[in-house]
Amino acid sequence: MHGWVVLLWAALATVVLVVVGIFGTLLVSGRIELFPQPAPTATPAPEVTPVVDTSYGVLILNATPEVGLATQTKDVVVAAGWSADSVLAGEAGSDDFPQTTVYYLDPADESAAAGLAGVIGGALIEQSDVYQPAGDPDGTQLTIVIGLDRTEAGATPSPTE
Repeated sequence: MHGWVVLLWAALATVVLVVVGIFGTLLVSGRIELFPQPAPTATPAPEVTPVVDTSYGVLILNATPEVGLATQTKDVVVAAGWSADSVLAGEAGSDDFPQTTVYYLDPADESAAAGLAGVIGGALIEQSDVYQPAGDPDGTQLTIVIGLDRTEAGATPSPTE
C-alpha cells in the first residue's frame, strides 16, 4: 500500500508541474494576462452643425499653380451672401498645398468654418491661428487655402466620365 501512495503523489506532482509549466509559458509569451487592462472605448467626435455665417471676414489663398482659383472661389462665397468687401482673394506663398482647407481660430467658430466649407463644395476644416490677421484679436476671419484637389490635375474623375 505504501508504494501506491508514493505513485499517486508522484503522478499528482507531475500533473501540477505540467499545468504550472504550460500556464507560465503562456504568461511569459503574452498569450494571457493576469490583470488585463480594459479596452479603451472610443468616444465619438461631436458632430459639427454647419452654419453659414456671413458676419465673418473671409481670406482666400490660392496655393496651387493654377491661376484664377481664388477669384472663382471668391465669386462663389460672395454669391452665398458675403459682402464683396469682407472677402479677400490672393495667391499663397506656395503652390503645392494638397487639400483645400478652411481655417478658423476659436473652437466656437468651427460651425461657421464647416458652413463655409459647404458653400465652396466641401473642404477640410482645421483650427489654427496661422492665417489670422494681427489686428483681429476676436478671430472673426475664416481662411480658405485652395489645394491641389481643386485643380484639373488634382481632381479625381467622376464615375460618369
